[in-house]
Amino acid sequence: MNQTETVAVNQSVKTTGKYRWSICALLFFATTINYLDRQVLSLTWSDFIAPEFHWTNNDYGNITALFSIFYAVSLLFAGRFVDWLDTKKGFLWAIGIWSVGACLHAFCGIATSGIIAGEWFVGFHGSKEIISTISDTALVINVSVALFIFARFVLAVGEAGNFPAAIKTTAEYFPKKDRAFATSIFNAGATVGALAAPITIPFIAKSFGWEMSFIIIGALGFVWMGFWMFMYDKPEKHSRVTPEELAYIQQDDIEDSKIGFKPEAGGKVSLADCFKYKQTWAFAFGKFMTDGVWWFFLFWTPAYLSSVYGMDSTEAALPLFVLYMITLLSIIGGWLPTYFVEKKGMNPYEGRMRAMLIFAFFPLLALIAQPLGYISYWVPVIIIGIAGAAHQSWSANIFTTVGDMFPKKAIATITGIGGLAGGVGSTLINKGSGVLFDYAKDTNMAFMGFKGIEAGYFIIFSICAVCYLTGWIVMKTLVPKYSPITDL
Repeated sequence: MNQTETVAVNQSVKTTGKYRWSICALLFFATTINYLDRQVLSLTWSDFIAPEFHWTNNDYGNITALFSIFYAVSLLFAGRFVDWLDTKKGFLWAIGIWSVGACLHAFCGIATSGIIAGEWFVGFHGSKEIISTISDTALVINVSVALFIFARFVLAVGEAGNFPAAIKTTAEYFPKKDRAFATSIFNAGATVGALAAPITIPFIAKSFGWEMSFIIIGALGFVWMGFWMFMYDKPEKHSRVTPEELAYIQQDDIEDSKIGFKPEAGGKVSLADCFKYKQTWAFAFGKFMTDGVWWFFLFWTPAYLSSVYGMDSTEAALPLFVLYMITLLSIIGGWLPTYFVEKKGMNPYEGRMRAMLIFAFFPLLALIAQPLGYISYWVPVIIIGIAGAAHQSWSANIFTTVGDMFPKKAIATITGIGGLAGGVGSTLINKGSGVLFDYAKDTNMAFMGFKGIEAGYFIIFSICAVCYLTGWIVMKTLVPKYSPITDL
């Protein structure tokens, strides 16, 4: 498409045809629900669940680490599943499964009392009374942890489909130059979910019991499924997509054909073939190094405020709200590559890598989060918020490098491979954090002027700080310039 044609398409789309943003809004709400569901446990375990089942930090660390493993492995197959079923059915199955998994958590107390005491037909309150009378606390811990792990497994299997399906949908509905911005918008749902969680979930748990927080939040996914069924279809088939908007969406097709991208009818992509390309390994390594940072902040920040500053879940609601409000700045991260492409004449990959390098420097602030935390808890809260915004900006761009390099039929599969790598990194940091924090607390470990659990948090913050620059350097080394895959 030449410059005159591009200007004409851009001009026409300004006056008619914006349905793609309705689809983007659906992706945003799906991602919001996704993160709400996974946050319920982190916001209820310390104040409500741990006292009931006698959990330690290590027990919680085991649950979160295994969730990361389940999620990681499921991502590998979820991408294939979405490419196989295609977007509409794949997304419906994904959110349906994870919504069931989210609700299953609520019944872990009843199942614990049933397995240990043989009392199955009791309500939530009745199960608490039965568990409180069991003297073998080790048995209560083991059974309850196993049941929560099963519920997290179902949740993980379903949630793994969200990002492969969302990235595939974005590639269907947006040209390359707009994909990072669209991705940053729907990816902001992760922040909004994390933002809404601390101001809703602890209060639901306090008022109605921790079980109802899982049920109420989990039910949102079933509502979303109704909207998706009636609002989504392929853009070339959708009655709400005008010819002008379709031309705008498909403006890359001519350029793709020039560089050798094969038509989408060219069959399914072999998983083994995907691993032959440096582009796959670059994406996977970038995810491995950085996904765990976000998951650490997501899962452990409420515990950090509790352990270091003595806050309960309701007292931590305002700091967590502010933290995730700061993270919403990540939407700028989706705009920056567009600026580099349109104003600086870079190709989309070059623009994304330039933007990602900029974002990689902001997490370095985590090095001073703990040293300056003595001033006020607001210092680490603000720094973690900035690091979170940088991560989400990075995430929006690393996801869209897949669309830059691979044909649409391979996008969900490659996204799943990267998700697997990110899940492995998340597993290591979550399990390692739980073990380290318990060890630091029990031994009053000293490190760099910090003692006890504060020393443990300082070590993990320091690791998180350097992950992005490390990831960027390796990615740039593997794929130094725009190099699309044309033989899949």
